[in-house]
Amino acid sequence: MKTAHPFAENFWNTALLWALAAVCLALPATGAHGQPATVQVQGPLQVQSGNSAELERLAMDYLQPAMDASIGQSGSSVLRPEVILGSLDPRLRLAPCARVEPYLPTGTRLWGRSRIGLRCLEGPVRWNVFVPVTVKAWGPAWVLRRPVNAGSVLTEEDAEVAEIDWADQHASVLATPELWVGQQAAFALRPGQALRQNMVRPVPAFGPGAQVRVSSSMGGLHVVVTGQALGPGVTGQQVRVRLSGGRVVTGTVLDGQTVEVQL
Repeated sequence: MKTAHPFAENFWNTALLWALAAVCLALPATGAHGQPATVQVQGPLQVQSGNSAELERLAMDYLQPAMDASIGQSGSSVLRPEVILGSLDPRLRLAPCARVEPYLPTGTRLWGRSRIGLRCLEGPVRWNVFVPVTVKAWGPAWVLRRPVNAGSVLTEEDAEVAEIDWADQHASVLATPELWVGQQAAFALRPGQALRQNMVRPVPAFGPGAQVRVSSSMGGLHVVVTGQALGPGVTGQQVRVRLSGGRVVTGTVLDGQTVEVQL
């Protein structure tokens, strides 16, 4: 399955960290783009709120070249990023600090709801604070135009193209009809939902309890016996089958009647 979008995540991280340090601390970042993301600070700091618009503008300036490069390499539709900065308590006062470093906490991904850390590296008090941030990625996707019952097979008439926030959920967006047309709805789907990876599944070639042919080969000997499927069989995936003698084997579904077992 395709991922939500092949943005170069390191570029996202670097750009947002630089912009956050420059704006949230109301001071310009020192050095040119690409230098270490630290800020030189003079005197006590008072964290200011209401800088979301400026942060977004600076983040976009840093992000655009990286996005253009990654999108051009992938050949995917252009996504329009939107950065929404949360705010710290305006009453918060921080001790003087000669060098502040923005950083991404371990395991954090700048996609959807996230947070960025700011820590003092040189000062009488080594403080550390976190700023919430939401990264949205607006772009075209297939959106359901009518309800689809669980288990129903999707057709191209079930959806239409509309702009959505790809980062609204972690599940990958199914960007092309080939990824969802002919697939089965994993659960009841509502109009307005964007089609994502967790919403569909392959249509089984046969269901639990079906009588199937179990084919196996060893050397020049080819054997075919019958058995009962113990679960739904999806072409190319494995399924357990109970043979007539009671033995249970696991094989790969070849079609609606045949399971291949490797001996």
